[in-house]
Amino acid sequence: MAELATIARPYAEALFKAVAVNPAADLSGISAWVDELAAIAGSAQLQQFADSPKTTIDQSFDLISGVAQTALPDAARNFLRMLIENGRLNVLPEIASQFRALKNVRGGSSDAVVYSAFPIEGAALADLATVLEKRFGRKLNLSVALEPELIGGVRVVVGDEVLDTSVKARLEQMKIALTA
Repeated sequence: MAELATIARPYAEALFKAVAVNPAADLSGISAWVDELAAIAGSAQLQQFADSPKTTIDQSFDLISGVAQTALPDAARNFLRMLIENGRLNVLPEIASQFRALKNVRGGSSDAVVYSAFPIEGAALADLATVLEKRFGRKLNLSVALEPELIGGVRVVVGDEVLDTSVKARLEQMKIALTA
């Protein structure tokens, strides 16, 4: 959604700049609480609660901070309160996404999603990460998503780049070659 991205950009950039000013700031720790708040704010039930005219800012804030698994630092609490006061709670997932992108640019890495028919863990994931980092030419933050319809192999999505070595893709290529 372009509109949410446009609204989220100044918040993500402001948060990133505020963090960048402090050289002792832990980008990974900040990214963790931003992602956690985004996951909470992404709940349809929470959105319905927060959007209710009967719900106060303090009630929304207390609910979200109470649901958070980790103790929120002051910066997180201030950021969350500001978003609630400005009626931008629904934009928090997009803010987290843009903040993660800014963090990746600074660190020279990219987020990558590996779609696989079967779970990939431990040494196999580390080996795959090494091969993919060499192929894409940068450090990758891998996450694995199961997609049984791939039959076998993997499909890797890094930004707008896709590497599809799945059995499903190969069968589609064979189908096209046979029908041409």
